[in-house]
Amino acid sequence: MSNQEVVTLSVGGVRFVTRASTLQQFPESRLARMLNSDDPEFKLVNGEFFVDRDGTLFSYIMDFLRTLQVSLPTDFSDYQRLQREAEFYGLYPLADLLSQEHLLKPRLEILEVRFSLQEMQALFQIFGSCSTTVEILAEQITVFTGQQSGQSWNSPFPSQKPLVPLPLERPSHHNMVFQCGYDYSAGDQFVARYVSIKPDNRKLINGTNVLGLLLDTLLKDGFRLISTRTVSGEEKVECYSFERMQRPAGPAVTVNPTPGSSGVAQARRNQVQKGK
Repeated sequence: MSNQEVVTLSVGGVRFVTRASTLQQFPESRLARMLNSDDPEFKLVNGEFFVDRDGTLFSYIMDFLRTLQVSLPTDFSDYQRLQREAEFYGLYPLADLLSQEHLLKPRLEILEVRFSLQEMQALFQIFGSCSTTVEILAEQITVFTGQQSGQSWNSPFPSQKPLVPLPLERPSHHNMVFQCGYDYSAGDQFVARYVSIKPDNRKLINGTNVLGLLLDTLLKDGFRLISTRTVSGEEKVECYSFERMQRPAGPAVTVNPTPGSSGVAQARRNQVQKGK
């Protein structure tokens, strides 16, 4: 059968259409051998291969064959059943990955934003349980500084002088600190700090506006606001706590392309360790 030939399968009554080359990704698998040999589990009926297995789980197997990655819904829980289906089709590299549930299961991320006003400045502190998420957020946030004169806290106009980007304070991999607003310099001169959060291109100096944009960015990134509280002390600190379920990037499988090889795939778990 030609690699480009279209193949139709009916798995438990669910119809799938794909190329022969997709089913032949793993030459020693049952799906690859199905195309060239008789297998009592696969019946050729009216030009379609029929197999009495779970059609819903087979959709994940087809996705794996097409992408060579394991991509499962956040609420997926049938790891053992899917592993059993992978073993039935002879896709042992997939079965091996599914046996490593800790690589695939989503994990809960916690992130907290602390906001306080200090005279004409606003201070932001962000703490996150996942260092990768904090790193990505730090790449979205830029603080710009420049000297101004005669400006007020609520001025919507940035300085006419060029603004210089400042690095964020990163006390650790799991948190960051930055400020916006004005600080006295000399005479009527102020040092102004503006904040920009991608993909929004505005440079904001008002702390309340920056807070609103930051919270909106987190909500759009899939976080859910679970609590707000105010901590009283020398200064009033507002705390916003967020959480989200984050699934690790799908482990990939590399197929050995060497001619005459057995076609057995080697599992390559490309997890980002920084996320721990």
